[in-house]
Amino acid sequence: MHIDSEQLIAAAQAARENAYAPYSDYTVGAAVLGANGTVYTGCNVENASYPASICAERVAITRAVAEGERTFLALAIVTANGGSPCGICRQVMIEFAPEMRVFIAAGDKLIRETKASALLPDSFDPSTLA
Repeated sequence: MHIDSEQLIAAAQAARENAYAPYSDYTVGAAVLGANGTVYTGCNVENASYPASICAERVAITRAVAEGERTFLALAIVTANGGSPCGICRQVMIEFAPEMRVFIAAGDKLIRETKASALLPDSFDPSTLA
């Protein structure tokens, strides 16, 4: 399947507009492309009790999982400065798609492309539990 990074980044940028970040003022949008061709979006949602906050990447992935998707081809993350995903998000990416392409963007500008496995080398993955 063809992956249009510009389209995925645009979807993440649109999702970023819905971010709820009153404490950090650091808004993040994410869009994940499922193997079924559907794009699922998410934004970060902060909480006064900081650990209750959830990152955009995990919102997008859990939204997709809730709708039955389990295979992911690509994920775009958009911030103001091209920030990289946190460790928890990296772990969630590895759970479902270690070879998933990851596009990191600042606004509509692609900063870099990588794979989930490159973001979290020597990860704890499902095979660890075997």
